[in-house]
Amino acid sequence: MNIRKAIEADYNQIHALFMEFAEFEKLPEKMINTVERMKAEQQYFNCWVVETPDKQIIAYVTYFFCYYTWTGKAMYMDDLYVKPEFRGTGVGTQLINKVIRHAKETGCHKLRWQVSNWNNPAMDFYKKLGADIDGTEQNCDLILD
Repeated sequence: MNIRKAIEADYNQIHALFMEFAEFEKLPEKMINTVERMKAEQQYFNCWVVETPDKQIIAYVTYFFCYYTWTGKAMYMDDLYVKPEFRGTGVGTQLINKVIRHAKETGCHKLRWQVSNWNNPAMDFYKKLGADIDGTEQNCDLILD
């Protein structure tokens, strides 16, 4: 398996995984992104993919840089998704370790992400990494279009 930066030619496969992830999260109606939007906004799209030898993308992680008043420069991991048939193979661990290394190499003081409160396998995975899942904050989304 190869972990690499996503390129525009990957967008159709990545978008299909976005749709799978939205279904997994039981929120398909919230998935409004399109391949066209990804292309138009690609300067903001930071993504690594896991590719099989036959060029199938089976996992991705998206992230962006941000600034938190309490800690300073940080990285936000938006989504990490692995196709169900590849879970438990170490792909997710490789991806998150890639993000952690990149955050450290780029001078971030913190890595933040969310996990759904019903996703116990993911919470267990993140806790093994040493993540603190505090349950204090809630999402506030204001859709602008």
